[in-house]
Amino acid sequence: MAVTEQQIPSVRITSPQGKWILLTTVLGSSMAMLDSTVVNVALPRIGRDLDASLAALQWTVNAYMVTLAGLILLGGSLGDRFGRRKVFVLGVVWFATASLLCGLAPTPGVLIAARALQGIGGALLTPGSLALIQASFHPDDRARAVGLWSGFGGIGAAVGPFLGGWLVDGPGWRWVFLLNVPLALVCAPIAVRHVPESGDGRAHGRFDVLGAALGALALALVTYALIEARGGSLAVVVTAVAGVAAGIAFVYVEKRRPDPMMPLGIFASRQFTAVNLVTLCVYAAFGGFFFLTALQLQVVAGYSALQAGTALLPTTALMLLFSARSGALAERIGPRIPLTVGPLLCAAGLLLMLRVGKDASYAADVLPALLVMGAGMVTLVAPLTATVLASVDTSQAGLASGINNAAARAAGLIAVAALPLLAGMGPEAYRSADAFAAAFRRAMPICAGVLVVGAVLAFATVRRPAPDCCRPECRMHGSVTAPPLEPSRGTTKSDAGPAS
Repeated sequence: MAVTEQQIPSVRITSPQGKWILLTTVLGSSMAMLDSTVVNVALPRIGRDLDASLAALQWTVNAYMVTLAGLILLGGSLGDRFGRRKVFVLGVVWFATASLLCGLAPTPGVLIAARALQGIGGALLTPGSLALIQASFHPDDRARAVGLWSGFGGIGAAVGPFLGGWLVDGPGWRWVFLLNVPLALVCAPIAVRHVPESGDGRAHGRFDVLGAALGALALALVTYALIEARGGSLAVVVTAVAGVAAGIAFVYVEKRRPDPMMPLGIFASRQFTAVNLVTLCVYAAFGGFFFLTALQLQVVAGYSALQAGTALLPTTALMLLFSARSGALAERIGPRIPLTVGPLLCAAGLLLMLRVGKDASYAADVLPALLVMGAGMVTLVAPLTATVLASVDTSQAGLASGINNAAARAAGLIAVAALPLLAGMGPEAYRSADAFAAAFRRAMPICAGVLVVGAVLAFATVRRPAPDCCRPECRMHGSVTAPPLEPSRGTTKSDAGPAS
C-alpha cells in the first residue's frame, strides 16, 4: 500500500532500511551531480576524438542543462502523483540508458541528443531522491538524513572532476558516461527492495506539460541562437525571435493555468525576485568559468585531464568544509553582507585566473585564484539558499528551492552559450593554445563584471529576513553548478513542490 502525505513516515536512520534508503538516494543524486562536474574535463578529448567544433562542445554541456532546467520542476510533481519511488527508479534507469548512449556515441550529433535525454533522467531523479528522504524518514531523523544526503552528494561533486580526469586519461572519455551504468545497476534494485513507495494522495489536476515544454523550448531556442550567432544568418535571427516568443508564451501559460508548474504569484515577494536575480548573475559567471577553465588548463596550460580535474578540487573542498559555518554566520549578521562580499571575492578570483597561461604554475598561478574563488563561493552559496527560503511562506519552500535551482542551471547554460560569442572564440578556438588563451583573457573580465552586478543587486535589494522564517535543512554544500534543492515543508498540497 502506498504511503501518502497524511501518514507519518516511520523509518529511522539507524535502522537497516534507513541506511539502504540513504544509500540509494545518495547514489541516485550522485549520478547526476557527478555528470554535471566531470564532463567539462572531458571536453578537449571529446572534441579531438569526434572531430567536434567548439559549438558541438557547447551543446554537449548545454543539451543536458536545457532539459534538466526546463523539466526539474515537473519532475517532483510526477513523483507526487505516480509514486516517488517509481519515478525515482524510472529516472535512474532513464539516466543510465542515456549515459550508455553517450558512451557509445559515434558522432557529436548522437552525443548531443543522448545528453538531452540524460537531462530528462536527471529531472526525474534529482528532486526524487530528496523527496524519498522526506517521505520515508521519521520527522525526528529527517534533518539528519537530509544533511547526510547533501554531504555525501557534495563529496561526489568534489570527486567528480578528479574521477573524470582519471577516466579520460586512462580508459577514455566514454567511461565518464559508462560509469553511470553500474551505479544504476546497484541503485535501482536497492530502491525497489528497500525504499517504501510514497505519494501525495491529494495530488490531482492536470500536469503543466505545456508550461514545461514551453520553458525548455525557450531555453533551447535562445541557446541555439547564441551558439550559432557567429554566422549571423537569418535562421539565427528567426530562432532568437522564436525563443523570446516561447518565453513570453511560457509566462502567459503559467499566469493563466489553475495549476501552473511555476506559479507566478511567488514572485510577488520582492526579496524572492531579487535573490533569484542575484542567482542568475552568480551562476551565469560560475557556469562560464568552469566551462572555460577546464579547457584553459588543458589547451593552454598543458595540463592532462587528471591534472585539470584535480586542480579544480579546492573550490568544492572549501564549500564542503565551511558552507555550514557560512550559513550560521549569515543567520547572525544577516544575508546582505555575505551576498555582497561573496560575489566580489569570486570576481577577484576570476581576475586572478588571467595569470594562468602557457606552462602556468599550479601553486603560484592556479591555486591562489581558486582559493579566492572558493572563499567567495563559501561566503555566498549558503546565505543565498537561506534567503530564498526565508523570502516565501514555509509551505512554498520546496517550490522556491526548485525555482532557484532551475534559475541557476538556466543561467549556467546561457553563459556557456553566450560567453564564447562575447569573447570572440572561433569554432576551432579550442584547438589553438594562442587563440583560446586570448579569448579566455577576454572572457574572465566579463564573468567578473557579471558577479559585480550580482553584488550590487544584493547590496541594494537584500534585507534581513524575519526571525521566524523558514531555515534550510541542507547545511553542507558541494555543488558548483546550482544551489542545493531543499525539501518541501508542511502538510498541504502546495508543500509537495511544484503543483501537479
